[in-house]
Amino acid sequence: MLDIISILQKKVAIYKEDEEISFDVIDPDLYEGYAGCLVSIDGQNYIYRGYKAWADLAQLLMCKMLTPRQSVYPLVKIRFKKLLREDSFHLQTNRPKEEKYGTDSLFFGIHKMEEPAFLYYYRQALQNVDIQNKKRILDLGINKADEFETIRQIVDSQTYQHMILVGIDHSQTALTHAQNSFPESNVQFHAHNINDLDTLDLGKFDLLISIGTLQSPGINFKPFFMSLIQNYLTEDGSVILGFPNSRWIGGEMIYGAKAPNYAMSEMSLLFNDVMFCKKYLQQHKFRVTITGKEYIFLTATKITKRS
Repeated sequence: MLDIISILQKKVAIYKEDEEISFDVIDPDLYEGYAGCLVSIDGQNYIYRGYKAWADLAQLLMCKMLTPRQSVYPLVKIRFKKLLREDSFHLQTNRPKEEKYGTDSLFFGIHKMEEPAFLYYYRQALQNVDIQNKKRILDLGINKADEFETIRQIVDSQTYQHMILVGIDHSQTALTHAQNSFPESNVQFHAHNINDLDTLDLGKFDLLISIGTLQSPGINFKPFFMSLIQNYLTEDGSVILGFPNSRWIGGEMIYGAKAPNYAMSEMSLLFNDVMFCKKYLQQHKFRVTITGKEYIFLTATKITKRS
């Protein structure tokens, strides 16, 4: 595998974006086992690797894995396509700040809930906080309200009707889209700078949700997070925070946080923020779990005293 990675890295470096790279490997369907097992077929030895290994390698090389093609038995042709790096909202720097994530942005084309690696852990977090019993929910950085849509889908209709869901975002176009998707009177949206949250006089909530927003450059993360817990969470409220450990490039959710001044994925800042929140919440008598992969989910529920 070391040789394969080295060869493919050189090829990717000289290939044009959107150009295809292909190579033959033993058909993974012909064997079951761990990567690296030696397989003998018709007197010929092969090293087995599953499709997951090839999909992981494609992502590491900033490529998309295409549908494999049949080759000469017992081989299949693995196909990678170099990602269009310009096709990423991370590079859209010439837009008004309020509409960086608006309806005509590249970001708006992202549907997190269609990514199993996101939806699985978000749904798990909702179950962990006992979403059925949450009456007032605040989502900071709501955009087109994907998180509310999942809540609407997993709770029964009567429970949903008695919830109050409040979403805050600075993009008016995204919120207009969200309002059209949620005409219900129990759902409210505010186009507002979350640094000035106090001016909205929202009250306290049973559940605070924020996915990838609190780490935005314009927010002083640690003081802002502490003020949220102190001023906007009920005594037995819960928290779901999503920390991006990925980038969205060329239609793919690519694993690994990108820190300034690093060409590679570097996750020190990510884990610094996660551990700060974990320790702070534990000090305030919360039970905290950390899950996820491309997004790290911190879920916190209040520890109740047994009578």
